[in-house]
Amino acid sequence: MLAKVRSSVLHGIDAKEVTVEVDIANSGLPTLSIVGLPDAAVRESIKRVKNALTNSGFKFPSTRITVNLAPAGIRKEGPSFDLPIALGILAATGQLDADKLADIFVCGELSLDGSVKSLSGILSRVINMHSKGLNKCLIPYRNRWEASLVKNMTVLPVRNLRETVSILNGEIQINSPNIDISGIMDREPDDTLDLSDVKGHAHIKRGLEIAAAGGHNVLLIGSPGSGKTMLAKRMMTILPRMSFEEAIESTKIHSIAGITPNKGFLVCQRPFRCPHHSISYSGLIGGGRPPGPGEISLAHNGVLFLDELTEFHRNILEMLRQPLEDGTITVSRSLGSIKYPARFMLVAAMNPCPCGNFTHPKKECNCTVPMIQRYLGKISGPLLDRIDMHLEVPPLNYNELSEDNHSESSRKIRSRVVQARETQKKRYNKDHICNALLNPRQIQDHCILTDEAKEIFKLAILELNFSGRAYDKILKLGRTIADMDGGDLIDADSIAEAIGYRSLDRRMWLSF
Repeated sequence: MLAKVRSSVLHGIDAKEVTVEVDIANSGLPTLSIVGLPDAAVRESIKRVKNALTNSGFKFPSTRITVNLAPAGIRKEGPSFDLPIALGILAATGQLDADKLADIFVCGELSLDGSVKSLSGILSRVINMHSKGLNKCLIPYRNRWEASLVKNMTVLPVRNLRETVSILNGEIQINSPNIDISGIMDREPDDTLDLSDVKGHAHIKRGLEIAAAGGHNVLLIGSPGSGKTMLAKRMMTILPRMSFEEAIESTKIHSIAGITPNKGFLVCQRPFRCPHHSISYSGLIGGGRPPGPGEISLAHNGVLFLDELTEFHRNILEMLRQPLEDGTITVSRSLGSIKYPARFMLVAAMNPCPCGNFTHPKKECNCTVPMIQRYLGKISGPLLDRIDMHLEVPPLNYNELSEDNHSESSRKIRSRVVQARETQKKRYNKDHICNALLNPRQIQDHCILTDEAKEIFKLAILELNFSGRAYDKILKLGRTIADMDGGDLIDADSIAEAIGYRSLDRRMWLSF
């Protein structure tokens, strides 16, 4: 007898449908074989399924069993086919009505005692199968809230194999989990960190506000202890809240990586990823077997903070060029390529020289000019071009550190950032586009300078020899500054301030 169960396999951030076909032969030696490009974890499901069935009180057939995972051209990875295979065997042997499996999506890993264990990537799987016309799914109990994010999908969470069969036979009635999505999205963000904690550095806070308003990448340069890391970690507190669509995108990526929030199921606060400079290529970009998302994809819709930028391997840093430009990263392997989203804000921090004292007003720098040149040369020109803003963070003196005056809170700054984002949303008539993402044609249409601003910009281009990409970055920065000041055109003050944020392009570091 033949039975079919609909399931899926992960492929990047999405999933692909897989039909589990179970055939029970009337003759032949008692074997269970799986075909259809299974990996080791799928082949090992033979023993898990057999023990789970017998330990749950079901009869395992002593005959030849063939399991086909169709389509055969897609490699099947992971233990998610345990539950579909077990239900297929029960249906093929008449222990379960096969019609009950016709319009339901099933996935789950089985323990030897028949309990159903949680899986990664449930949200992507359920979204994919819902797009195929299915409106009912059998998933592990611990994944119930994540699956419930998909609208118009009846979620049947199960704890073990025996309970699964009872639900399918109608012996047990369970209700699909009900969640208040709006209530979750309206939760106040964590207020542990706040920009008001940072004393002084008014111009740096202004720069971070501009970066948040336009989605621009930032490089913080300063001596050790000047506050670069403290400022970078508070960048999250002034960014606009995530929309539900952005939250779903980020949750899919985190679910595939198996790091969804412990106290929740929806990533509703923008991610902040801070990898160590010893990170590997696959750890940052993505990879492994099967290829999983790296840090740049986990930072999608959020911030990727690279502290001590010059300590990262140059080849790894060069791989940031594609995602910074396109917002995606392609992980290519011999069996194919997988594309992950990687639209993030890059916030990096570095010292001005190997000893860190080159720009310090009181400490002496022991580095020679060639040493500083080699140090700064670890960051290539093409990568530096893709960083919109270069902010110099000077050390604070005693008076600034000991002052009791409190600066603006992150909430107040965020309100101005949100207002600037709303201006951009109305101008471009799109929800998730900001000035940093403008293409050349949009720059030509929307980054219009006044006559005085054109003269200043022309003089800067001729004197400082900016690259073409830096030219566009300055225009985008000027557009953001003008948006914050309420201007329709980019005036002289806005373009001058934007030019001032390209300090590394001015080669000022090597002027004594």
